Amino acid sequence: MREIVLDTETTGLSPGDGHRIVEIGCVELLNHLPTGRRFQSYFNPERDMPPEAEAVHGLSESFLADKPLFAEGVDELLAFLADSPLVIHNADFDLRFLNAEFERLHRAPIPMDRAIDTARMARSKFPGAPANLDALCKRFGIDISDRAIHGALKDSLLLSQVYLELVGGRQPGLALATQVVQDTTAEARIERHPRPHAPSPSELTDHAAFVRKLSEPIWSMD
Repeated sequence: MREIVLDTETTGLSPGDGHRIVEIGCVELLNHLPTGRRFQSYFNPERDMPPEAEAVHGLSESFLADKPLFAEGVDELLAFLADSPLVIHNADFDLRFLNAEFERLHRAPIPMDRAIDTARMARSKFPGAPANLDALCKRFGIDISDRAIHGALKDSLLLSQVYLELVGGRQPGLALATQVVQDTTAEARIERHPRPHAPSPSELTDHAAFVRKLSEPIWSMD
């Protein structure tokens, strides 16, 4: 089962106010486990960078000035996403921004039912507890010591670990662990030579005497 963990960084909170995507990070999963395949790109938003947004992700207007436009990277992004389910924390936020960018380019939107919202999963599993990414990483013992600022790829990598915990931990790899146990047991098995089971002469004599007492025995050795 292929899934894509996805995160975005933006210039603000609402595409309706003219805010744009400045970074997308994606991580490929197979059976809930990362494969090592990733997609990451910065984009020139064609507008200024509000200080409050820059304080969150550290991406300045000057840094983004020479980055490609979203239109230049959309085909590569869509090829990576393919038709896989998208694992997103607060999916409504990211999909609103993605679909606003697609609409500008007259591309089809991504339907909400294609998203797996890990924020909703966390709220359902831990009612009343904080469901932001930092809180979930701390709950599951995932290292966030280098997360001074947000980054789309960095957060996707963290979310892939959180998602694995939300769906039940490393059980998808249980078959591999079982195979290791079986192999280890096989190596430790003591080989025993087969014991002889041929009947003795006295056993053959007793068997023949017993068979003579039967009427038309099917196992007669005569």
